[in-house]
Amino acid sequence: MVSKMKLEEYCEFLVKSIASEPEMVKVTSYEDEKEGTILEALVKSEDMGSVIGHAGKNAQALRTMIQAYAYVNDLGHVKLNIDSF
Repeated sequence: MVSKMKLEEYCEFLVKSIASEPEMVKVTSYEDEKEGTILEALVKSEDMGSVIGHAGKNAQALRTMIQAYAYVNDLGHVKLNIDSF
């Protein structure tokens, strides 16, 4: 039987696959009454360009994949914020 990944683990897996320093990626989540689950992905400032992508295309693709994962697993609305340190 295939075990389901937690939403945070799935997000971390996706972001780490893009980042040049995957060991520095940190994803946390918290619940908000209005917005549902909010994921915060922290990456090194050097990786922001590749994670966001040209004109935000990678960030939008990440958001789409995470929202689709949440929908398929009946996890409600999810918002992804990407920030650097």
